[in-house]
Amino acid sequence: MGSSGFSWTLPVHPKLPKGKTVAVVVLDGWGEANADQYNCIHVAETPTMDSLKKGAPEKWKLVKAHGTAVGLPSDDDMGNSEVGHNALGAGRIFAQGAKLVDTALASGKIFEGEGFKYIKECFDQGTLHLIGLLSDGGVHSRLDQLQLLLNGASANGAKRIRVHILTDGRDVLDGTSVGFVETLENDLSQLRAKGIDACIASGGGRMYVTMDRYENDWDVVKRGWDAQVLGEAPHKFHNAVEAVKTLRAETKANDQYLPPFVIVDDSGKAVGPIVDGDAVVTFNFRADRMVMIAKALEYVDFDKLDRVRVPKIRYAGMLQYDGELKLPSHYLVSPPEIERTSGEYLVKNGIRTFACSETVKFGHVTFFWNGNRSGYFDETKEEYVEIPSDSGITFNVKPKMKALEIAEKARDAILSGKFDQVRVNLPNGDMVGHTGDIEATVVACKAADEAVKMILDAIEQVGGIYVVTADHGNAEDMVKRNKSGQPLLDKKGEIQILTSHTLQPVPVAIGGPGLHSGVRFRNDVQTPGLANVAATVMNLHGFEAPADYEPTLIEVVDK
Repeated sequence: MGSSGFSWTLPVHPKLPKGKTVAVVVLDGWGEANADQYNCIHVAETPTMDSLKKGAPEKWKLVKAHGTAVGLPSDDDMGNSEVGHNALGAGRIFAQGAKLVDTALASGKIFEGEGFKYIKECFDQGTLHLIGLLSDGGVHSRLDQLQLLLNGASANGAKRIRVHILTDGRDVLDGTSVGFVETLENDLSQLRAKGIDACIASGGGRMYVTMDRYENDWDVVKRGWDAQVLGEAPHKFHNAVEAVKTLRAETKANDQYLPPFVIVDDSGKAVGPIVDGDAVVTFNFRADRMVMIAKALEYVDFDKLDRVRVPKIRYAGMLQYDGELKLPSHYLVSPPEIERTSGEYLVKNGIRTFACSETVKFGHVTFFWNGNRSGYFDETKEEYVEIPSDSGITFNVKPKMKALEIAEKARDAILSGKFDQVRVNLPNGDMVGHTGDIEATVVACKAADEAVKMILDAIEQVGGIYVVTADHGNAEDMVKRNKSGQPLLDKKGEIQILTSHTLQPVPVAIGGPGLHSGVRFRNDVQTPGLANVAATVMNLHGFEAPADYEPTLIEVVDK
């Protein structure tokens, strides 16, 4: 115990035994919604999850996984995998990316911080470049934050500004990019009226240009680098509205996959390549799809793509995107400090932990679960296994993904007797759901269900306990709806596919032969959410949670 009176030692639970193997299964993108043909979880054969749901009602509960329950500004904000796993692991609710940025912008503190001072050094002689997702989706970025950043930067001395846009169509409806570009162009023309040289310099669709993640495909980042830094792209236009409209019509690409373009002047010269002495800000607040471009902008020694020319710049992220890599080293808004996560407590109390997923969600079940922290707390008690994800294809091509392999690793870890907690993420519902391919998402949900069965069978064999939950919704609703819940149709009368996450609640199911017979879900927790899961899991390991954790979902009644 330190001088502050703080101790890592968790109190023993008065009624629940220690020593049971606990499997924690996170189904990614697996929410609860009305049963119809657009609910892929309902359409898919999912006998394991069905049996949990139809089992004892006191062992199945729905919890909130979006908005204020996971630290986002409002209940219009859909959850995402990062904030979801933060809440699941931390056991408390922390102000998250968007909220931190909103606060810093509203107070003006962002323009007084170290990160802004660092890039401001370039304003006299150089150009300020802003790179990010142009959308009001609120998952990676928000248009209104960009607008405040533009106004604040120009008020604080930026004389020449270039915006490099990435079109969305994934967290918002496809086709909305044109309107966002028109709004931005209007803002920039107002800045020009004040004598600021401000315009859009380049663009492209988020899934084809810049915003790759987990080093899946560096070509995506290279296409962005060539347009943003070198001022080179296969398509050249005099303005961005024309660019987006023309490319959508001619290439038939949707917003997510628009090819890269640069804006050129009358002589055909790019209006905004990044050169020595410039400042660059990536304005997305969500980390996962900014890490790769951050590396390309920040690292001196770097061989993942041919940068051709590496300008001497001052670069800052909206936030720091990777705490372990300290990347980027300069950022405009400081991250939430998440200390004392459940993972660290349990390891320090002797709980041997195994965590596994495939590449696309491995970071979620480790880094995000552990409070935005890479690595082990105690490598003698932990093992983290990453199974390589398929690369070079979209996930609807192989919708089973690595669910079976993840389940096999989990099963082996459970049966080995070497671990007290076995934690996995099954990515199928989310990653395939994002493709908008309904048939493939049905296959994905079935594969995830089969993986859950394999893990639960292993728990059965060792007399253990399971907790099956999710981080946010996706696969349970694949269609855009009007206010009364009816599917929206496009001009051709086709349904409008929903590729984004949802606002739906997610399940928490508990069970297994090791579960004390008196355990049941409480009914007195006000608005239960993902953050309540950590204390619940601690209880199942035989411990009481720290006093400041969100309350446990379970109680023990004497039979």
